[in-house]
Amino acid sequence: MRPPRFWTAGADHPAARCLAPLGAAYGALTARRMDRPGARAGCPVLCLGNFTLGGAGKTPAAIAVAALLTELGRKPAFLSRGYGGRLAGPVRVDPDGHAAADVGDEPLLLARHAPTIVARDRLAGAALCRSLGADVIVMDDGLQNPSLAKDLAWAVVDGGAGIGNGRPFPAGPLRAPLARQWPHVAGVILVGDGAQGAGVAEIAARRGVPVHRAQLIPEGAGFAGRRCLAFAGIGRPEKFFATLRGTGAVIAVERPFPDHHPYRDADLAALAAEAARLGADLVTTAKDAVRLPAAFAARVDVLRVRLVPGDPEALRRQIRQALSEATDVRFP
Repeated sequence: MRPPRFWTAGADHPAARCLAPLGAAYGALTARRMDRPGARAGCPVLCLGNFTLGGAGKTPAAIAVAALLTELGRKPAFLSRGYGGRLAGPVRVDPDGHAAADVGDEPLLLARHAPTIVARDRLAGAALCRSLGADVIVMDDGLQNPSLAKDLAWAVVDGGAGIGNGRPFPAGPLRAPLARQWPHVAGVILVGDGAQGAGVAEIAARRGVPVHRAQLIPEGAGFAGRRCLAFAGIGRPEKFFATLRGTGAVIAVERPFPDHHPYRDADLAALAAEAARLGADLVTTAKDAVRLPAAFAARVDVLRVRLVPGDPEALRRQIRQALSEATDVRFP
C-alpha cells in the first residue's frame, strides 16, 4: 500500500487520533515480541532494520556494511525474509536464476554482493549461511523479529521521513512505540537530510546512541539533459525522483507505485505508451528493475545508487567492537 498522508500530518490529525487505540494494541504486541530472547546463530549477527514500516535505505546500507566487513577480512552473508517472494526457504538466492516473485526484490540486489539466504525461519537461514562459509550474518530487516539474537542492530532512518507522526501502525508508521524500540538499537544510520530525520538524531543523541550520517550517491552518469518518464515502486518514490532530477535529468512525468509493486502488463503498457507520447526515456530504480519482465527491462534505464557513510571509520569502529564482543577476539 501507499502510506496514508495523515502519517506525516502530525499526531493530532483526526485519523491518527481515531486509530490510536488500534495503534496502541499493535505497538504493544510488537514491542513484547521484540523483547523475547533470540537464539544464537553460531556467528555474529548484524541487523539493519526500520523503526517504521516502509523503506528507508536498508538494502544499500546492508551492502555498505557487508563491504566494510569484507575490508575487515570477514566473510559476510546476507539473511532476508524475502518479502514478496513465494519461497519460504531456506534457499540461497541465485541472481541469474531466481525472479523477484521467487525470493523478493531486495535479495536479488543483495546477492550481487555476497551470498544471500532467504528464509522465513531465520534460525534455519542462519545455519545455511554458516554452511556456506559465512562468519558473520548481515540481516536486511528483522529488527522486530526476535528469533535470532543480534550482536549489533542499527535502525536505518530516512532523513526526509523520520518517524512520521510518531504513532504506531495503523495510526502512524511506527512498528512499535519508539521508546520500546530504542533498547534494541545500538546505532542509527541516518540516510539523507531533513528535519524529520534530524529530530530522530536528536533523540538518539540524548540517549547516547551513535548516529551515522550517510548519503545515497548515484552511480554512473548519462542522465543529464535527458527527458525522462520516472517510475518507482519503493517506500518513498519522491526520493528517487529527487535523486534523478539531481543528476540533471529532465523529468517529464513522475509515476509512483506502492512499495514492492508487482508490475502487471497493463502497468507496463501504460508506461510505454506514455513515454512514447512524451518522447521520454523510461527510468526506474534498481529495486524496481528486478521486478520487470526481461523484455521490458531492456527498454528501461536504471538509476543505481550506493550508500556512502559520512564517517566510515566511525561505522568500522562500531562493527569492530561488536565483533570483538561477540567472539571475545580483538579485530584490527
